[in-house]
Amino acid sequence: MQLVSLIAIIIAAAVLIIVSSFRILREYERGVVFMLGRFWRVKGPGLIIVLPVIQSMVKVDLRTIVMDIPPQDVISRDNVSVKVNAVLYFRVIDPERAIIQVENFYAATSQLGQTTLRSVLGKHELDEMLAERDKLNTDIQKILDTATDAWGIKVQSVEIKHVDIDGTMVRAIAQQAEAERQRRAKIINADGEFQAAEKLVQAAELISRNPQALQLRYLQTLVSIANERTNTVVFPLPMEMVKPFLDVVKPTPK
Repeated sequence: MQLVSLIAIIIAAAVLIIVSSFRILREYERGVVFMLGRFWRVKGPGLIIVLPVIQSMVKVDLRTIVMDIPPQDVISRDNVSVKVNAVLYFRVIDPERAIIQVENFYAATSQLGQTTLRSVLGKHELDEMLAERDKLNTDIQKILDTATDAWGIKVQSVEIKHVDIDGTMVRAIAQQAEAERQRRAKIINADGEFQAAEKLVQAAELISRNPQALQLRYLQTLVSIANERTNTVVFPLPMEMVKPFLDVVKPTPK
């Protein structure tokens, strides 16, 4: 009777060991298998066998991971203090290196993303942070991708979400923008005055070469004055009409 019980226990233990040896990995999962503590192979997806005691397995997800980088205090190159947060997209492309080369690839990537964000943005001025986000995103992504390549990780993209500025700096930026608009308006106005002066000089030169044009302009002026509602009308006289009278009254030298 004891023998039968012992055999039943052995059979039950054997069945339990066999059942526990079977593992099922989904399509996006891989298993990094170690045999007696040494790396053996990467298995999956599907049904795999991991021998108890002798082998152990670490499961790795190959899907794209969305990581939120918390707000970082950044001092720009023009000494402006801002808070910047971003989102990081990455995925494991080599499960073996992701498990063996770094203790916790998720935490390591998060810390590296935070330090790289502060380092890169600290080299740029505030205007560049606000106006050139695409370029900054690309620069950060390239640096992270190069650094995490040894861990078997591919950084797909980095997106800066918010650049928070304190109230005093917001007012200063608004004043700067207003001053820039006024400067552009003055430049446009001065350019218009310059072009108008050029046209007047060209018109004066043309009229000086054609006296008839001066007479026509005189008649146009009279027509314009006649159409206006005014009690006083001043008739401009060309110098050609006044000159003979001036010659008559001019005293003769003694």
